[in-house]
Amino acid sequence: MINLEDARARHLDPEVPSPCISVCQMNPATGLCSGCYRTVDEIAGWGQAGETQRLAIWERIEARQVPRSIT
Repeated sequence: MINLEDARARHLDPEVPSPCISVCQMNPATGLCSGCYRTVDEIAGWGQAGETQRLAIWERIEARQVPRSIT
């Protein structure tokens, strides 16, 4: 599991850190990277994204990792 708090601890840069963990493989079933849980559009747009957009991406990443119960 990846999260923003751990990513910030690994980087001294005050900017919102990239969620990339160098495990770049898109899962065709989910449309998400198996390493960072981002979509292709989120990955492609990261460099141009502002702090607010990056934080929103991190929120989505963390939500995507929450196990969902089957009811």
